[in-house]
Amino acid sequence: MSCAGTAFELHPATPAALDHAGIAARVPHHGTMCLLDRLLAWTDDSVTCSAISHRDPAHPLRSESGLLAAHAIEYAAQAMALHGALRAEAAGAAAGPVPGYLASARGVQLGRWRMDDAPGPLRIEAQRIAGDSRQLLYGFRVIDAAGACLAEGRATVVLNTPLRPAATMP
Repeated sequence: MSCAGTAFELHPATPAALDHAGIAARVPHHGTMCLLDRLLAWTDDSVTCSAISHRDPAHPLRSESGLLAAHAIEYAAQAMALHGALRAEAAGAAAGPVPGYLASARGVQLGRWRMDDAPGPLRIEAQRIAGDSRQLLYGFRVIDAAGACLAEGRATVVLNTPLRPAATMP
């Protein structure tokens, strides 16, 4: 996956539109930590969302240095979570978050140091590369309104894996 590549071939979103509230109902993050603003389109293998929250001076991930570009991975991870919820809904499951954890991010390339000064809205794209009922591999990219790549890479998501309390771990 490359930011220089062509955009994914996507179909209009089903549901027809999801705003911030509709996304927040389907991902594990709520309030200001739900970073995505709109579902633009999705297929069984890919999802595209937009976000303007990166420009918010009160962004929950912002530090004194600003909102660092590495946080684009979180935007992509939330798009992946939304994609999982939409796929589950399409398969007949009730609407809501699908439990999962970001296990790794590989081959990540950042196009800039900070993202809070990037023109918006951001375009967040994630494409499912492989997966089964326990783990998924996605390629992702985050692009600003001027077409510049903020971040791209691959991410592994582990699904439905209960965490044991620390006291019971060997």
